[in-house]
Formats: sequence, structure tokens, C-alpha cells
Amino acid sequence: MVLAIDIGNSNVVLALHDGSVWSQVWRLPTLTEPDSPMYYEKRLTDILLEAGIIPGPAPQVIISSVVPQLTAPFLHITEHLFGKPALKVAPPIYPKLKLKIDRPNEIGTDLLANAVAAHYLFQQDCIVVDFGTALTFTTVSADGHILGVAIAPGLKTAIASLFHKTAQLPEVPLTLPTSPIGKNTEHAIQSGILIGYVGLVRHMLAEIRREVGPQYIAIATGGLSAVLTPLQEDFHQIDPMLTLEGLRIIAETQRK
Repeated sequence: MVLAIDIGNSNVVLALHDGSVWSQVWRLPTLTEPDSPMYYEKRLTDILLEAGIIPGPAPQVIISSVVPQLTAPFLHITEHLFGKPALKVAPPIYPKLKLKIDRPNEIGTDLLANAVAAHYLFQQDCIVVDFGTALTFTTVSADGHILGVAIAPGLKTAIASLFHKTAQLPEVPLTLPTSPIGKNTEHAIQSGILIGYVGLVRHMLAEIRREVGPQYIAIATGGLSAVLTPLQEDFHQIDPMLTLEGLRIIAETQRK
């Protein structure tokens, strides 16, 4: 049994794999206030008690974090709950992948997990597009090399930026409009960002393939991976659980 904890900029995702499937998935907001560790310890304890995980045999816990303020608290909380240290994801942890980048320690551990899952599941040249707080493109070769990453603001981040940085533009729902010509403010923002991001993703995929080769398949993941419906035909597969799968694969590899 594996308990995967993915600490992202918007959400903390906890998921339990029973050896066959992801049997439970929980999402908590990412909070970094001084009292956040107390909140997470209580919520995590309640979640695990309600799920019948504690008391009981301790699962293998693996943690990926792109929020440094929360990494140590979660390591402490899980060790306190299960009596053994969790596995913390870092670039050297999965030796089957080689990082052909300038500063390996700077790569997000969520992107590392994505690359692990893509390499393990597809065994071919891949571009992993993660629709999260940031929109990321991770290029992974079939022989297990992370060639590099491209990063842009995510959909919610772009919309929130307009809302917070302008006096009159509202925050709008992530609904793809039928026309690129906005007839009101909400429609105009949805058009510019959502339809615009379709073009952004397609152009980035084309530019990456122009450099590394047309054989690279595109895999989509992230909570917003299904929002841009016109892109569905551009992806070999859309898998919202890809990051968690990568964490499970790393955990099981380390256990073996």
C-alpha cells in the first residue's frame, strides 16, 4: 500500500494505492500560514482515521513537494503518524531517468514524477504537458533522459492575474467560448485565455518536435487537462493521475 502526497502550489493531493488501483484521493488547499502544519496534521489524521488506514499496517509514504514551507511539516507529520520516515522525492531518487539539464536540483519533483510515469508507461519519446498552477512541457526521450522543460502561467494563474492586476476585469469561469470574438467582458477574457492557450500548447508542441523530432507523443495531465477540449486530438493520452502514478512507481522501485 502506497500513500502518495503531492504538495502543489494550489492543492495538496493525497492518494492511497491499494496495490491495484487508487482507492482513495483527497484534495486540500495549499496553505502556508504559520499555523498550517497544525491544520494539516489534524486534517490528515482525520482523513486517515475515517479511511481506516490508522490504526493499521503503515503504508509506504512518498512525498513530492514544490512548496518548501510545507515539505518539512509533512515529513514530520507522516513520520509521527506512521512511525517511519516518508520517502522524499528528489532528482537522484529514480536512477532510470537521466537529467540532461543545467541544474538538476531545480526541477520540480512533480515534473520528475510526470517524467517517471511517462517513461515507465509509454516507453517512447514523450512530451508531458501538465495543466496546473503552471503550464509545463517536460520532454523525455525513450532512453530515459529528461531533455528539458518549458514553463508558462497556468490557466487559472492567467485569469487570476488579470483579475488582481486590473481595476475592472472580473475573475471568470474556465469555460471555453464558442467564438474567439468576445461580446462581453467575461466572454472576451475566456476567448483570449482559453482559446489563446489552445494555440500556445499547439505551438509549443510543434516547436519542441521541430527540435527533437516528430515522433514525440504528447501526454496531458493536471487538474485542468480536460478543460481545453479542442486539444484532445493533440494528445496521445490524457491522464489526470499521471503525477500520482509517477510517485507510486518511484516508491515501488525504491522498495524493491
